[in-house]
Amino acid sequence: MPEKKRHEQEMVESYPWLSVEGAIERFLRLFTVLPAEEIDISDGLDRVLARDIVAINDIPPLANSAMDGYAVCMADISAATAERPVRLRIAGNLAAGYVRTQPVAPGTAVRIMTGAPVPPGTEAVVPFEQTERDGDWVTIFKAVKPGRNVRAAGEDVQRGEVILPAGTTLRPQEIGMLAALGYRRTAVVGRPRVAILATGDELVDVEETPGPGQIRNANSYANAAQVLRMGGLPISLGIAKDNIVALTEKLHQAVDAKADLILTSGGVSLGDFDVVKDVLAAEGEIHFWRVQMKPGKPAAMGQISGIPLLGLPGNPVSAMITFELFARPAMAKMQNRHDWRRQVIDAHFMNRIKRKDHRRHYLRVRLQRDNGAWQAFLTGDQGSGILRSMVLADGLAVIPESWDKVEPGAIVQVMLLGRQFPCDPAID
Repeated sequence: MPEKKRHEQEMVESYPWLSVEGAIERFLRLFTVLPAEEIDISDGLDRVLARDIVAINDIPPLANSAMDGYAVCMADISAATAERPVRLRIAGNLAAGYVRTQPVAPGTAVRIMTGAPVPPGTEAVVPFEQTERDGDWVTIFKAVKPGRNVRAAGEDVQRGEVILPAGTTLRPQEIGMLAALGYRRTAVVGRPRVAILATGDELVDVEETPGPGQIRNANSYANAAQVLRMGGLPISLGIAKDNIVALTEKLHQAVDAKADLILTSGGVSLGDFDVVKDVLAAEGEIHFWRVQMKPGKPAAMGQISGIPLLGLPGNPVSAMITFELFARPAMAKMQNRHDWRRQVIDAHFMNRIKRKDHRRHYLRVRLQRDNGAWQAFLTGDQGSGILRSMVLADGLAVIPESWDKVEPGAIVQVMLLGRQFPCDPAID
């Protein structure tokens, strides 16, 4: 047997098929949560808190008015009605941002604006529309209950409470809370540094005009966008030719860049020029290679100098879907994120397909609503090189390994890819 064939046979025998779940579980063992770093909260959007945020003060710090009106003593206005109104002398005006320390005497009221701390001696605020002012006097036409239109101290947040636990992904509202609590800086989990490398003699960069037999490098840009969407920092390593020396040099650059994850695309099948596995075996270690999924069967996973490496297939659809299934959860684990999983819905599959293999299929589908149910339609040719099938896709229909065919109307699970849909209980 020729040396090349013998080597291929040894590779096949050494790395048996793995299920999708088994491959994910083994890959995730390589990752831990990244160290924390301090950032300004203005840079905190979509970052993950590394420590609990504890309230260092009450919000609001003092009882304050929820309305523009008059702060009053309950004993003065408890019997007020439209037929028998109560007349009180106005003892002052109080705007937001100012505090009155002098108690309000019986028979008087203080004109108060929204947000201003209620003065001592008052127990409620009567809105302007239930009063009538006459010079230094105000007439109250309706009684209010104690505490009415008053926001109590600590009503929103009480000092000592854990308001935002570690692991919270910061949205605008969490950043607003940090500001309200006085946290200008906070500790967040570090962002994964992901080195991205495309392999192949046929590849040229996006600005170049492809020659005969060449194509533009789409994978690096698509994968970089996926990394950014998951909160990572993409490190572009460009293109490596299909030879061991060039690929080894590029992978050493990834190690020198202190990457937390290395992504390669192409070079992971059994072709004469598919060298990623060879370099991985020589420079580090391979953990597994073949996964029972389509697209994306060949996915080399291992380590270089202790850095996890995910070798994506070369076809763009396969590369993106393999990233979805393996790189996304790995990046989520590094960031201690709990909000990364794609939403899954049930839909009626509206095409007919047959298949002979026993791999889990991820079919690109568009969704539409019909009589309250979701319908999933194939986006066209499902070849792993048809990038437009991803452009048109609302989600991925997941076809189990045990199914040898799918008839129109069959219920399938669809993993949503992030498009916006009309409000619907099945999605919201």
